[in-house]
Amino acid sequence: MSYIKINAPLETGFGTVLSEPALTFIAKLHDEFAGTICDVLRTRRARAAEMNGGTLPRFKPETARIRADRSWSVAGSAGAPGLEDRRVELTGPVTEDEVVAALNSQAKVWLADLEDATSPTWANVIGGQVNLFRAIRGQLPGVNNDNQPTIGLRPRGWHLPEKHLIYVDDNGAEFSTSAALVDFGLYFFHNARYLIDNGSGPYFYLPKLESSQEARLWNKVFVLAQNMLGIERGTIRATAHIETITAVFQMEEILFELREHCAGLEAAGWDYLFSVVKNLRNTTDYVLPDRERLTMDLPLMKAFTDRLVATCHRRGAHAIGTMSNLMADHPDEEFVAAEFERMREDKAREAWQGFDGTWVADPALVPAALAVFDAALGSAPHQLENKRPDVQVTSENILDRTGLEPVVTEEGVRVNIRVAIGYMNEWLGGNGHVALENQLEDVSTAEICRSQIWQWIRHEVTLDNGQQLTTRLVERYLGEELALMQRRADDHFDEAVEIFRETALGEEFAEFLTMPAYTDHLVDRVSKPTEAFVA
Repeated sequence: MSYIKINAPLETGFGTVLSEPALTFIAKLHDEFAGTICDVLRTRRARAAEMNGGTLPRFKPETARIRADRSWSVAGSAGAPGLEDRRVELTGPVTEDEVVAALNSQAKVWLADLEDATSPTWANVIGGQVNLFRAIRGQLPGVNNDNQPTIGLRPRGWHLPEKHLIYVDDNGAEFSTSAALVDFGLYFFHNARYLIDNGSGPYFYLPKLESSQEARLWNKVFVLAQNMLGIERGTIRATAHIETITAVFQMEEILFELREHCAGLEAAGWDYLFSVVKNLRNTTDYVLPDRERLTMDLPLMKAFTDRLVATCHRRGAHAIGTMSNLMADHPDEEFVAAEFERMREDKAREAWQGFDGTWVADPALVPAALAVFDAALGSAPHQLENKRPDVQVTSENILDRTGLEPVVTEEGVRVNIRVAIGYMNEWLGGNGHVALENQLEDVSTAEICRSQIWQWIRHEVTLDNGQQLTTRLVERYLGEELALMQRRADDHFDEAVEIFRETALGEEFAEFLTMPAYTDHLVDRVSKPTEAFVA
């Protein structure tokens, strides 16, 4: 009989969520889906190899019938209390202080993030589940909001393992568990029934989807999980993040596969641009410019977001806009005022495009974002009736290279170095939500920073100072930037530099920065080496 083995210390309170029934539930999810997860990841790698070889993504002709069929729609917010009005959503990690701050905010929905904004230490992952368990039951001190946001959980993606929990199959073979199944399973097992009984529901955000096949897998997980706990099929609602170049071409198919459990789609800008670099990194036409030039006004970003809104509203799904991550507590008041004005303009553009809501990364940003969407929506909870019939987005529009001319500056390279190193230093110390370069950053920013440097070196980009960017030049800039960074005895800069060199300066492109960082650096030393979950 299969089971889950704990390969780390049980800290105070962890037994609440790592109960024997909960672990049995996780084991059954692995019995059913471990092989399929490996299959979808192999498909990912094959598809990535094609794009790395120069094949551009396109709409799939074999699913044209799904796109053409106007008769189907998604579940949306019907029968999902708390999801009808999503005009401002707040995202952040699941430490106790962050949970309290989020629940005290004016946001309509809070995305409890176990993925990009959380460093997946054992303490953070299981401690976060404990915090959510307590928050849902009103047990966290300091929460004093009578109109708390609806809670939705973002588990980690299909590609990530959880090495502190070991899946032992029927033959006694041991594998690291799937982080996605662990995060989803623990939260759903403990909280689904309580949420339903108290006027809400089990709601999720699905990260890093690359295809409708991956969405279909999530739908199967939802069906089995509901059946196992005797919960009515269709109770779960999920919002899929559209943050990869391949998913943009399969938005309609993703909605179709999730339709009985789907609430909406969310446009993730930085992750999307990282996906463009990662998958088209060998294509000269897609060598991207300095990060500061990558704005939502680029034609390919406007095509992406316009199509997302039109697709969602045609199928009855909410369309949620991109995240704002400015630092509200920056000491320069004039800087903050200018950044808030820029954010308001950005949110107004989203509301004009037809988005039903938007994202922010700090509770202090919620009132300003609310004001914009309140002005646009009035008393209406959304604008699903805005079908955007004007939107006619083609493959060429989505792949439009206008504005992507590789204008790269020395300062742009240095900023990318500072952000990648600075973020990984914090991430290795257990903090996944980091103030850097006047922004609140998560792992998606570090990913695009290191991947751009890898791409610029490979394509022999010439900087504004006339120098060709080489590994040697990056090493020089790296040394100069490190000399200016404030060090502590307990910092992780040395490890951060090692990870940076591996993922930004190595010959082979690392699929995700966090994979080697987690496996080689972050996993607690008490964990014993075991066979990787990913096939």
